[in-house]
Amino acid sequence: MPGVAFRGHVREVRLGAFDVSVERREDGVLLVRPRRELGPYPSKVSVWLEHWARTTPDNAFLAQREADGNWSTLTYASVLSAVRRIGAALLARNLSAERPVAILSGNGVEHALVGLAAMYVGIPYAPISPAYSLMSADFGKLRSIVGLLTPGLVFVNDGTPFARALDTAVPNEVEIVVARNPLAGSSCTLLSELDAESSQAVDQAHAAVGPDTIAKFLFTSGSTGSPKAVINTQRMLCANQAMISAAFCFLEDEPPVVVDWLPWSHTFGANHNFNMVLCNGGTLYIDDGNPTPAGLAKTVRNLQEIAPTIYFNVPKGYDALIPHFRADRQLRETFFSRLKVLFYAGASLSRPTWDALQQLSQDTCGERVIFLSSLGSTETAPLAFASTRDFDRPGNIGVPAPGVELKLLPKDGKLEARVLGPNVTPGYWRQADLTRAAFDEEGFFRLGDALRFADPQHPEYGLLFDGRVAEDFKLTTGTWVSVGPLRARIIEHFAPYVRDVVIAGADRDYAAALVFPELEACRKLCKRAPDAAPSVLCADPRVRATFATLLNEFSALNPASSMCVKRLLLLADPPSLDAGEMTDKGSINQAAVLNYRSDLVAELYREPASTRAIAINDQNADGPMLPRLMRRLWRS
Repeated sequence: MPGVAFRGHVREVRLGAFDVSVERREDGVLLVRPRRELGPYPSKVSVWLEHWARTTPDNAFLAQREADGNWSTLTYASVLSAVRRIGAALLARNLSAERPVAILSGNGVEHALVGLAAMYVGIPYAPISPAYSLMSADFGKLRSIVGLLTPGLVFVNDGTPFARALDTAVPNEVEIVVARNPLAGSSCTLLSELDAESSQAVDQAHAAVGPDTIAKFLFTSGSTGSPKAVINTQRMLCANQAMISAAFCFLEDEPPVVVDWLPWSHTFGANHNFNMVLCNGGTLYIDDGNPTPAGLAKTVRNLQEIAPTIYFNVPKGYDALIPHFRADRQLRETFFSRLKVLFYAGASLSRPTWDALQQLSQDTCGERVIFLSSLGSTETAPLAFASTRDFDRPGNIGVPAPGVELKLLPKDGKLEARVLGPNVTPGYWRQADLTRAAFDEEGFFRLGDALRFADPQHPEYGLLFDGRVAEDFKLTTGTWVSVGPLRARIIEHFAPYVRDVVIAGADRDYAAALVFPELEACRKLCKRAPDAAPSVLCADPRVRATFATLLNEFSALNPASSMCVKRLLLLADPPSLDAGEMTDKGSINQAAVLNYRSDLVAELYREPASTRAIAINDQNADGPMLPRLMRRLWRS
C-alpha cells in the first residue's frame, strides 16, 4: 500500500498520501472527494478473527490485568473457540435485533467475548455506558435505553455494583448473565454457564451474517440531546477499518500493540481502537485506568510495563500524563521506545500539551513522535476524516477518508459538514423521525459540525473544526458567536484552573460564561485543605483574583465582540448526569446547562452586577497585567 515516510528529527512512520478534489456547485455548495478509491474490505468483522486464529493462533489478542496484578492473555485461537461456544448458547435463546444483548459493564475480556459472540452469530448487541448504572441516582437514561432496546439478555461482569441498576431498570423477564457475584435473591446465569457445544446451527448463523446485518447498537453520548441508538452494520465497521488502514499504512508493517482505556460503549474505543487491533492481528492491553486521579495511577502503571506502538487518548488524558512523563524517565523511555503515532480525538488538543509531548519524545528518544487526529461520530463508525500529515500545530482533522464524500454548505458565514459513505449508519433504531431528520435530500448525513480549510488554496492540507452548528448563537448586535472555538480558547487561556466552560449570550449584548473550575488546581492556588468545599474554593479571594486577571487578559487578546467574554461565574456544583448537563464520557451539554441553570445565567447579566460574578476590569485583578499579557502574546 503506498505511503509517505517522514524522516529527519521525526520518527519514521508510513502514512497514506491523501489528496482531494473540490467541486463548487452553482448554489455555493462544495463537494470534497478523495482522489483515492477505498480498498476492499470483508463482509463481516468475524473474518478478521477467523483469519488470525488460523494464521497466528498462538498470538495474544486480549490482555487484562488480574486481581493478583499479573497480566492474563487470550490468544486468537482461544478467543475464537470461546466466541463460538458462547454464540451457540446465545442462539439457543432466540435472541435477535428485536431482543438483542445489552452489556452494562465496562471494558473487559468477558465483555469482549460476549460482544464478539453475538456478532459472530448475527445477534446485535448494545454496549451501554456503565455511568448510566453506576453514576446515576434515578437511572432515568438507563431505563429509557432499555425500553428502546427491549433486550432479551443483559450481561454485567460483576453483579454487585450493578445490582441497583439491574433491579430498577431491567424487567424481570429479561435474563441476566454475570461473570461473577450473582445478585442475591435473583435468578442469574453465570457466564461460565453460557457455554454450549458449537454446532451446525452456529455455522449456519455465521454464514448468514452479511454486510447489512446489524452488528451493534451504539448510543450517542447525549451531548446534543438524549442518547440515540445508532445502528452499526457489519459494512460500516469493516469499511471503516479499510479507511483507517489506508491512512495508517504502518499497521501493515507489524501487528499493533495498544494500551487503551477508552470505553467500548463509545465508537472511538470500540469501533476505532478495538477493531483496529483485531483487523491487524495485534494485541490489546485493556487499561483499567482513566484520566481521573484514581484511574491515572493505573494507566501509568500499565504504561510502565507495556510499550505501545500507537497510543490513543483524549486531550485531558494527555494533559494528565505529562507530569508523570516529566517525573519518571523510565516511564517515558518505555512509552516512546517503539511508539509510531500519538493519536487524539474527542476534543481539541491545546498547543501547550502538543508542544510538551513533542519535546518529551525528542528529549527521550532523539526523535519527535507525530500527533495525528481525526473527526467523525458514532454515526460514521467513527472515522470520516483522516489526518496523514505531520502538521506543525494541533487541530487539523485531515481530509475525507477514501470512500467518504464531503458536502460543505455555506450557512451563516460557516461551512456546515455533511458526509456520505459506506461507513455511515442507515439510521437510528426504532426512531424513524430522527433518522429522517439526520439525512438531507441527497442522502448525506448531517454531522452538525462546521469545518473550514486550513489553507483554501490547498485543500489537501486538511480541514479545521469550526464549532457545532447548533451551539452557535447571535448577540443582539447581530454578531455570531462561534461557541466551539471560543470555548477551546477559554479553556486553554485559563489552564489549569478550568475544567469546562459553557458560553451564554444568545440575544444578549455580550457573551458571558459559566465556568466549571478544576477544583484541585484551585485548591493548590489558594492553599486550602484537601477537604475544603467547592463553594469555599470558588469564593476564595485568591481564586477570584486569578480568574479576574485571566479574564482581563483574555478580553485584551480577544477584543472582537464575537470572542470577548465580559463576565463569568464559577460553579461550585459539578455538572449533573441525571439532568443531562454531562454525558457519560464527561462532555458538557451546553444547552442543558444553560437551561438547567437559567437562574445563574440571569445572575450573570444582572445589573448592577452580582457580587459573585467576575467581570472584565474587575478590581480583583491584582498585579501588573501588561507583562503577563505580553508573555502570553509571545507564547502564542
